[in-house]
Amino acid sequence: MKLLHKLLYSLLLILLSSNLIDSQSLEEVTDDELVKLIGQEQYVLVLFSDESDASHEMETELASVREDLVETINAWVVKAIKSPLKDQFNPQAEPQVVFFRKGFPVLYTGPADEEILLETLMAYRDRAVKDLTDVSFEHLTQVATGATTGDWLVMFFKDDCKECELLQARIETIACKNRGRINVAAVNKGTHGAVTARRFEVGAVPALIFFRLGKMYHYTLEKFDVDSLDSFVNGWYKNMPSHSIPLPKTPFDDAIQMCVDYIRDYPLICALVVGLPILLLLAFIWLTASDVKPKSKKTKKKKVDKEKEKDK
Repeated sequence: MKLLHKLLYSLLLILLSSNLIDSQSLEEVTDDELVKLIGQEQYVLVLFSDESDASHEMETELASVREDLVETINAWVVKAIKSPLKDQFNPQAEPQVVFFRKGFPVLYTGPADEEILLETLMAYRDRAVKDLTDVSFEHLTQVATGATTGDWLVMFFKDDCKECELLQARIETIACKNRGRINVAAVNKGTHGAVTARRFEVGAVPALIFFRLGKMYHYTLEKFDVDSLDSFVNGWYKNMPSHSIPLPKTPFDDAIQMCVDYIRDYPLICALVVGLPILLLLAFIWLTASDVKPKSKKTKKKKVDKEKEKDK
């Protein structure tokens, strides 16, 4: 009887230990499974793990808030071990927590603390970056009139810009961290924001401009991590030169600026467009000149002889 009790007690300890381990670990997914999950589910929280002690600590805290996230927003909480996908969001962070909301990523950069995790993730569940176009930019920002819409950090990007894509999650993080105090927006220079980009003479992308109290400040630092960007909008911009905000361009001025931008961005094509007609003109002149045959000396001598005979 005592032996049976010992066996049952040992079995109970094993079951409790296994449940404890499961409760402190997250489901591991492959890259293909993760991409599919992000595309299908509204909320997906991912721990990109390198299997370090810090990763295990963060995993334990995420497992603690998993039930709350499932009950409140029906979120998936998973982990991906040594996945190259993490380089698309915040390559230098280890481990890395990325929260996908309808496919849009935001980074959790806080400590491995259950209460802070849950509070932050719930605050980040809605996207904060606003998409602006040439039509909506001035109406919503009012940067030229200095109205009371607040400060704006604007990122200019293009669809074919890899650096812009890598920066999106960090810009979204800045927007969520400063929600209610600073507005953050994105303008597509290559499509519906081309006129606005020419207005501010935006060259290479990504380009970040901070608009505050009728002045604008260009972000020229080489660091694009979350801490540097957050420091910039919360005071570091004062160390940058301030510029007056230009008024929207007239159609004529915008056309001139578009030509200047095109020449700057595509110098070889512009050189060919200008140089080709000149080369064709020079070739035409050369060919025309070569068709005119010079008169021979013999012909000139005959003409002189005829003139002498007439004089006689």
